[in-house]
Amino acid sequence: MAVKNASSGHKLGQLIGDWFEEYFVFPLLERVAEELNLFLDSRFVQRNIRNGKILWDDLDGNAVDYDYVLELGGSDRHIGVPVAFIECFWRRGARHSKDKARDDSGKLMPMRDTYPTARFLGIISAGDFTKPARELVKSREIDLFYVPKDKVVGAFEACGLVMDYPDKLVENEKAKIVSEFERFFDRDTKKRVREKLFGLLGNATINSYVDRVRATLSALPQELRFVLRQDSSPIIFGSIGEATRFLKNPDFNMNTPIESYLYQITYSDGSEFEKAVDSIAQLAELHSQICLFAAHMNKISG
Repeated sequence: MAVKNASSGHKLGQLIGDWFEEYFVFPLLERVAEELNLFLDSRFVQRNIRNGKILWDDLDGNAVDYDYVLELGGSDRHIGVPVAFIECFWRRGARHSKDKARDDSGKLMPMRDTYPTARFLGIISAGDFTKPARELVKSREIDLFYVPKDKVVGAFEACGLVMDYPDKLVENEKAKIVSEFERFFDRDTKKRVREKLFGLLGNATINSYVDRVRATLSALPQELRFVLRQDSSPIIFGSIGEATRFLKNPDFNMNTPIESYLYQITYSDGSEFEKAVDSIAQLAELHSQICLFAAHMNKISG
């Protein structure tokens, strides 16, 4: 929805961004969810179990909002096990591309260390997204589905819509473009533009994305390790001198150690997961998610 008093350029950017998220990304991920028998959560899905944003906690307990989450066992009334987190956006110009890449990849990366089943982290971007920005995303081991700007412009032009303009175009001329764009950008036109864009990209491009998601999720645990850690109670010093004297003859009290547990996994693609928890019950909960995930993917692959 456009912001009141926004510039014409900003308004057009929001219209295209909203279209891209709902009419291109959502159907693409619906196909992924259908083929892998997963639940797709997004702002376009009404769900009784949540109200509003798609929020997931990171390792520090911060609630983070995501564009799309693929869940195993999710439903209208049940939050499932997350297996994929995906962000998407449209960019008309190249400015601040690397900042956007850094922000979105930084938002996704903690999920890899929070949930052992979050095997796929991805960004779906369209428009002018620079090579350094794309390389930054890939360097952080985040999948990138990139739709070049000329493909998007071509899809709109094929449907008789102008959605690009020179950077130095004056505001009243931009306003005319946006007014004309809005007048014809109804639901049917949005669908036609989507089909044109899918056609310009080609079936092989779309299929390869679905295959990438499947391949990433199909990398299953090859080795699992449980580690019991016992830490002494902290020894507190009031000065550097006291600490120095202690280290000459250290004696850590292990009579009542503080226990914690490590859950470690090595996957078949060489990636690893490690998470520290405070109890056997939490260790068992993590393991139950992996059991559910592995059984599901083995069934899909079979």
